[in-house]
Amino acid sequence: MIFSIALLIVIVFIAFKAAPVEKKDDALIHGAGQIGLLAAIALFGVDYFTSYFYATGEMMSALHPYNLQKYAFIAVVIIAVANAVFGFLYMFSLGVFNEGGGSYTASMRYLAPGLSLVVAVVLLQDYIFTIVVSSLSGVDQLLSLTNSYNIAWYYHVGLGIALVTVTWYLTIRGRGESARVVFTMLGIFIFLTIAMAVGLFMAKNNTVAALPYTAPATTPTLWQAAYHMLTASMKGLVALSGLEAMSNGIQFVKNEDFTLVKLGKQHLPRLAGLWDYYSGKSGIGRMVQTSFLFYGGVTTAFLTYFAIHFNAFNGVAGRSLVANLSFIGFSQIPGGVILYWAYQILAVGLLAAASMTAFQDLQATEWRDVAIGEIPEIIVYRDKRGTFTRSVTIAFILVIIITFIIRGRTDLGIPYYGIGVFMPIMMMGFAIRRHILKTSPMGAKRSWGAFGAGFAAILSGVVFVGQIIGKWTEGGWVVLISFSILVLTANLVLISPIGYREPKQIYRIVREKARVQGAMASIVEWQSLKMQEYRYSVIVWVARFFELLGVRRPVRFEPPAPAGDYDHALHVDHPEAPSLLQQYLDSKPSEPKLGGAPKQTSKGDEEGKED
Repeated sequence: MIFSIALLIVIVFIAFKAAPVEKKDDALIHGAGQIGLLAAIALFGVDYFTSYFYATGEMMSALHPYNLQKYAFIAVVIIAVANAVFGFLYMFSLGVFNEGGGSYTASMRYLAPGLSLVVAVVLLQDYIFTIVVSSLSGVDQLLSLTNSYNIAWYYHVGLGIALVTVTWYLTIRGRGESARVVFTMLGIFIFLTIAMAVGLFMAKNNTVAALPYTAPATTPTLWQAAYHMLTASMKGLVALSGLEAMSNGIQFVKNEDFTLVKLGKQHLPRLAGLWDYYSGKSGIGRMVQTSFLFYGGVTTAFLTYFAIHFNAFNGVAGRSLVANLSFIGFSQIPGGVILYWAYQILAVGLLAAASMTAFQDLQATEWRDVAIGEIPEIIVYRDKRGTFTRSVTIAFILVIIITFIIRGRTDLGIPYYGIGVFMPIMMMGFAIRRHILKTSPMGAKRSWGAFGAGFAAILSGVVFVGQIIGKWTEGGWVVLISFSILVLTANLVLISPIGYREPKQIYRIVREKARVQGAMASIVEWQSLKMQEYRYSVIVWVARFFELLGVRRPVRFEPPAPAGDYDHALHVDHPEAPSLLQQYLDSKPSEPKLGGAPKQTSKGDEEGKED
């Protein structure tokens, strides 16, 4: 008992001391709350890292009821390959779209505004369900402590809402504080997982008995087995939203080299290519995404091996798969019950904190959706810590509603989570392919690069369809309906009066209310003008369609201001140049009014500028 307590104290101390602390100067950079490598790992990687607690369990739940668990490593290989392919794609994309925006910016620049709109709405759905699934998975781990995995639904709902509330509170407190808490928990998780792995190998060598398992009475056919294998593979691919989150949120990362790169440039200059690849804010993002290449495959293989050996699956002995393995592993260590409880409670906290990835990316996405006309302007409010609190709070309310609707069951949320993210990944792949074909000189490098990006896009499309098919009986078919409704609704909102944006309004949203400057602001301004062009084209198309039916209704609006070329809008050669909207604002000064301009009240903290 004393050994385990001492070990736990040492682990907590080391993790806490290694955690990043936000500097006051960083919080004042454009009000963005810029973060470094360690904080980026915590905030943008926690969703992916904590998939350890539920991805393998969901994968095995599709196999062991049919006595197919011995073939689980086929699914593990599929998961590992997909992780590597998508990871390399997004690592490359950070060099192209290093001002943020992810697949939303990529599809707008190289594909079509309509596809960009699809990406925007699909990501919002995916982020919302990321919060739902992560929180409810944390509840599963908590209830495993008392062997209450199958307890009444209202306990799951109540505990899930409690976890989301804590995460919401930490998020609106600011990124720096959130990062320190989450990084400390991740550090503890890594050390305790190593200790658990040692215990599991000891248990295997000590021939600890496997948990009771009853084989099914019937054997599935070959086609049934193939379907269950597909389902298992798709259930293991549920946490790739972290790739898009890092790409989307790169705007919040410091544009400086982290310590390892600085030392490498100084002491190992012959590896200059490597250090340049991981240099600046793109390098920080790439370092976070590098872990995606291997983490999913390694952890899934580890848990699968011991789950098969000890018959440790979800629901067995009233515990989750990970809870069963941690119970067995820590039981081999003196006083291991302390470590077991600490590990499960830590899992609860980490899975709740995984919601922060979605909360952070919702902030990075929703203010842009407001600028393009997809969401009402009132949603944009940024406090003095740089947090878009209204976006976070609205998401929090939606999560509570969804948690009630699915009655706190994680498995009912899984079909909607993880499916949507593969559509943006596919768009990113096709966009990168076009970028390579447009900018790279003829040669083998160009050919292989285009092939690789195209392969990643096609693979993502296959996985997108596979996710729906594999989860068909669990509600995957509903995704087709929800996807269609979301896309239709997005276009209807855009062509409604809510979706109209003139240059002056775009400038106010981006520069004054969201308080974004530099290249990121220029990108969103260009996207907004581009989306207004698309909006106008849809309105014209609708008018012509009704003309065919004999209803003639002339278009009431003038053509929008032209967006122009992306590179010109971004000011690649002159990043200090003023907003591209300035030309429209200067050409259309405010009209004089009788009695002078109306009096303005102070913006105060409404714009987040008061201390």
